[in-house]
Amino acid sequence: MALLCASPSSLMFPSSSSFPHHKNCLTTKTSQFPLLSLSLSSSSSYSIRTHFPPSFLVHSQQDSSFVAEQDPRFICVEPEPRFKGPDIWNTTWYPKASDHVNTEKTWYIVDATDKVLGRLASTIANHIRGKNLVTYTPSVDMGAFVIVINAEKVAVSGKKRTQKLYRRHSGRPGGMTVETFDQLQNRIPERIIEHAVRGMLPKGRLGRSLFTRLKVYSGPDHPHEAQKPVDLPIRDKRIQLQR
Repeated sequence: MALLCASPSSLMFPSSSSFPHHKNCLTTKTSQFPLLSLSLSSSSSYSIRTHFPPSFLVHSQQDSSFVAEQDPRFICVEPEPRFKGPDIWNTTWYPKASDHVNTEKTWYIVDATDKVLGRLASTIANHIRGKNLVTYTPSVDMGAFVIVINAEKVAVSGKKRTQKLYRRHSGRPGGMTVETFDQLQNRIPERIIEHAVRGMLPKGRLGRSLFTRLKVYSGPDHPHEAQKPVDLPIRDKRIQLQR
């Protein structure tokens, strides 16, 4: 017999004609089974009333009725959601791929003549990351392209022209090379601005991708006229060096 869960509280057995030799087994005294009360009906089947909970039911294999309300096979089935429709609690906005397409990004241009290196680099880094936008997301490239011209005319304050040092290493023992700001500006002026902006960008895959948005050139010419760059908005009033 198979155990199933349902509302009736009864044990159903097949008719006596099916098992004639088991008829005497049902005449056992009820004192041996205090939880079972035996009642013989005039119908063809015997009914045993029990004190089991209401959700307990036993059916014979010949019974065609099958109740599967609490069948263990259906326990792991995911129930249907109680509420259908939009999720009104999770309203956090996250940019999609269509929100930061490279061909739709803005191009800025800035002249580095007599502009303080650190203040210029921080302004460029903010626009490359997209911190000036209301859609700024730290983990997504939401920024713009920035073109810097006249990189050889960038300025520094104080005695940094002779005291600020740039180091690089060839990877071999004793391969450290140290040069001052003035020496590097005469040799590769673009590297000064690139070095300053790279230090203000994230470290990792995103930072390496953002760094490619920076285009630095010595002199007033650049090959990005087709992108129609606009002037970089600068709010720092002290970015221009006062001589």
